[in-house]
Amino acid sequence: MLLNTLLLALRSIRRNLMRSFLTILGIVIGVSAVITMVTLGNGATLAVQNQIASLGTHLLQVRPGQRMGPGGGGVAPAFKDSDAEAIASQIGGIQAVAPEARTGATVVAGGRNWTSSVIGSTQAWLEAGNWTVRSGRVFSDGELRAGAAVCLIGETVRRELYGRREALGEALRVKAFSCEVVGVLASKGQGAFGNDQDDLVLVPLKTLQRRVTGNTRVNTLLVSMKEGSDPERVKASLVQLLRELRKLADSDEDNFNVLDTQQLADTLSGTTRIMTLLLGAVAAVSLLVGGIGIMNIMLVSVTERTREIGLRLAIGALEREVLLQFLIEAVVLAALGGLIGIVLATAASVGLSALMGVPYLFNPGVNALSFLFSAGIGVVFGYFPARRAARMDPIDALRHE
Repeated sequence: MLLNTLLLALRSIRRNLMRSFLTILGIVIGVSAVITMVTLGNGATLAVQNQIASLGTHLLQVRPGQRMGPGGGGVAPAFKDSDAEAIASQIGGIQAVAPEARTGATVVAGGRNWTSSVIGSTQAWLEAGNWTVRSGRVFSDGELRAGAAVCLIGETVRRELYGRREALGEALRVKAFSCEVVGVLASKGQGAFGNDQDDLVLVPLKTLQRRVTGNTRVNTLLVSMKEGSDPERVKASLVQLLRELRKLADSDEDNFNVLDTQQLADTLSGTTRIMTLLLGAVAAVSLLVGGIGIMNIMLVSVTERTREIGLRLAIGALEREVLLQFLIEAVVLAALGGLIGIVLATAASVGLSALMGVPYLFNPGVNALSFLFSAGIGVVFGYFPARRAARMDPIDALRHE
């Protein structure tokens, strides 16, 4: 009986293809919108996590901050080279500590110029920031101690200044001094805040201090924690040590800030997840609109087929059989709309992911849930027209014109 009822429902849908398509259009739009929004949201969340991870694994960024305690009001003092050495030697669970000073400057090579970030640091900067050298070498210990005129460049600087040429061994002028390019860093791409991470020139810290900035200030301390270490314990030890090194009294506020990139990643990921849920909820409203459309069209169909219903009931069809026929017809329409919506959503998600530069993540759970929800819409909104058809009086139905 169920098979016959299903065949009757499919035959009725086929007789009115255009009307059937218009009936399920709301379901198609709703399902495709929900799946596309969730898929793009998940991709954006993963992209944010990857971009934060590219800053460095378990990385703490320590920067001077405005002193807010008694006697405050002035600008907080910068760090010193010795601060990084003290952190590396006195705190457990540390993988690498790198002092960093940076400034903006115009760099020139071969008649081309480019404005970039010039960073001064040590070998530990590469390890703390999760950088690798694509070609060439890193600085030697002698070059770091002497403040030699050598540099490593990012992929953006290499492309803008040297084009297709290999940059190794070439001269690069940074402000008033010229340095030799000894290495090219592997590309990282766009950062979590939209910045180009490859737009940089790395020189030894002493080189930057002596030949570019003219001072010994260190703007940032990059502290990379070992895998498995307790971040809270490391941060607490770091804060305590820096307060001692900067001679802060117990009543003084910290005149530095510690940023945990993992906490930043969790915060941004949580924000994108919330936005994904909100967009998905808004898109799901169109599913309800599609369900109302199915109910309206099914009511029209019941009216048009009144004599057919009366004839079936007159020759012995049971109320539940008529109810089942129209209910299955509504469910088939809604489920078909769900399938079409999934196909369209997959195509749209792949295209938009490539356009937005975020990874495409196929989520079988969301697709299955959207399909089941669309079928459920057919049951909910198809029940009233089906019940109306099943409760018709056969004599009145046969008299209907």
